[in-house]
Amino acid sequence: MTAEIIAVGSELLTPRRVDTNSLFLTRKLNERGIDVVRKSIVGDDRQRLAREIRRARESSQVVIMTGGLGPTLDDLSRDAASDALGRKLVFQQQVVGWMEERFRRRGRKMAEVNRRQAYILEGAEIIPNARGTAPGQWFEDDAGILMMLPGPPRELEPMFAEQCMPRLEKIESPYHYHTVSMRVSGIPESDLDQRIGPIYSAEPRVATTILAAPGDIQIHLRAKAARREEARTIAEELAVRIEAELGRRIYTREDESLEEVVGRLFRERGMTLAVAESCTGGLLAQRITSIPGASEYFAGGFVSYTEEAKIGWLGVDQTTIEQHGAVSRETAEAMARAVRGKAKTSVGASITGVAGPAGGAEQTPVGTVFIGIASERGVEVKERHFGGERELIRSLATQTTLELLLRIVR
Repeated sequence: MTAEIIAVGSELLTPRRVDTNSLFLTRKLNERGIDVVRKSIVGDDRQRLAREIRRARESSQVVIMTGGLGPTLDDLSRDAASDALGRKLVFQQQVVGWMEERFRRRGRKMAEVNRRQAYILEGAEIIPNARGTAPGQWFEDDAGILMMLPGPPRELEPMFAEQCMPRLEKIESPYHYHTVSMRVSGIPESDLDQRIGPIYSAEPRVATTILAAPGDIQIHLRAKAARREEARTIAEELAVRIEAELGRRIYTREDESLEEVVGRLFRERGMTLAVAESCTGGLLAQRITSIPGASEYFAGGFVSYTEEAKIGWLGVDQTTIEQHGAVSRETAEAMARAVRGKAKTSVGASITGVAGPAGGAEQTPVGTVFIGIASERGVEVKERHFGGERELIRSLATQTTLELLLRIVR
C-alpha cells in the first residue's frame, strides 16, 4: 500500500516555515507498513490543490492533506477536495456546537467565520479535534482513502495517532516495515559511506538513507518483509554489522540529539558540568539548556568573549594570554580549569577560537578553535580547523565539544 502527503499552505513555500508534519506522518505510516512515495507542498490555490488531489488519488491508495482547514478565506482544503471528488460540502451543526463549547471554555465568543469549519465533505467521517477548532475528515471509497488533517502539529499528531492509526490498522497490508535509526558524530559523511557502503549495499531488502548535518549524521535502515518480525530481524541484523564497523562513533539508536545523550549520561552518573565560551557566545550553553532537566547536571557558564573577561571573570592568568594569545591551547586549558574550579563541577568545558569572517591571523586563521575539557583525569585540549561561514564554525565547535563530553561520561 502506498501513500502521498499533500501539505497545504502558501506559508510553507517561503523560507520561514518548514513542513514537519510529513516527517511524523511518514514515520507512523511506515510503522503500519504503508510506503510514502511522494510528498508535495501546494500553496493556497483552489484549482492547483484540486488537481494535486486528483493526481495523488490516481497513483496512491492513501492521500493525506495537512493544513488548510482553518476558518479564513485562504483555507481551501475542504473546497479543493470537494472539487476534486465531485462531492458537495455539507454543513454539520454538531461541529458548530463543539466549537462554540470550546470557545465558551476559554471565555470567548465564537466568531461567525468559524462556521466555515463545519462544512464536511459529503460521505466523510468527522474526526473530532480535542485540541483545536478544525475537525479532521476521513473519506473512503473504491479509489482509496483521503484524510484531511489540521496543520498545527499539536493538533495533527494526537489526532492521527489516536484516531487515524486505529482505522489504518484494520486495513490488510501485504508488507510490514521496520526501521532502525542510528546517529553518528565525529566522522565526515564521505568517510562514513566509504566504511559502511559495502555493508548496506549488500542487503537489498533494506532501504538505507543517510542524512548529514554539520558534525552529525543520521543513518536510517528500513526493512520490508511479509511479516513484521521478519522485517525487524532483517533491519536489526544489518544494524549490528554497521555498529561493528563504526563502534563508538554511533552515539544513539534513539530519536535524540547529542546534547540529549550527553545530558542523560551526566545525570545517570551523577556528574555536573560548567562551560566557558568565547567564540560561540553561549551557543553551547543554549544547546545544553534546550533539553528539559538540564538543571540536574548543568551548573551554568561564562561567556568570556574578551581577554578582559577571561582574565577578570574567569581568572585566567594574564601572562598566559600575553604569551600564547586568547586563541590558544594554553588559554583553552586555563579556561576549562577555571570554570570547573569556580563552579565546583565534575567537568569544565571551554571553547576559544576565531569564528570570522575577520580576526584571523597567520597562526590562528579563521576557523581555528581550541576546546578544553577539565575533569578529574586532568585537562584535554583539542585543536580544530573548521571551514565554512561564521555560524557553521560556531555550530561545529559546539558539536565537537559535546562529542568530547560524551567520551568523558561514557
